[in-house]
Amino acid sequence: MVTRSAPARLASFTESDQVFESAAEVFRAMSAPMRLKIISSLCNGEKNVGQLLQEIDTTQPNMSQHLNTLYQSRVLGKRRDGVQIYYRIINDRVVTLCRAVCTQIAIEADAAEANAHDALRG
Repeated sequence: MVTRSAPARLASFTESDQVFESAAEVFRAMSAPMRLKIISSLCNGEKNVGQLLQEIDTTQPNMSQHLNTLYQSRVLGKRRDGVQIYYRIINDRVVTLCRAVCTQIAIEADAAEANAHDALRG
């Protein structure tokens, strides 16, 4: 049996805590439907606020607040071109996680709808 010294156990515990803290930060960033819509829209490439507002029904102040949250959480990056600010996804893990969860939910919703139709047909 291999035993680790107290400092090694402490380092491992601290590293695990950091992993969980980082994961919680990602989940917090993705915890609002509006932010998921923004992430989904930006999967197709970088966009400015005006372009995002054409795709997502919300106000400019609300959009800016969510973009700032995603930027502060290091999910999005941004660049300035004149007066426009363009946002892009810089955390591919968020995209992978978002796609996996949303795809699974869509599959389950389709299955539930098919089951409901089958039940109605008797």
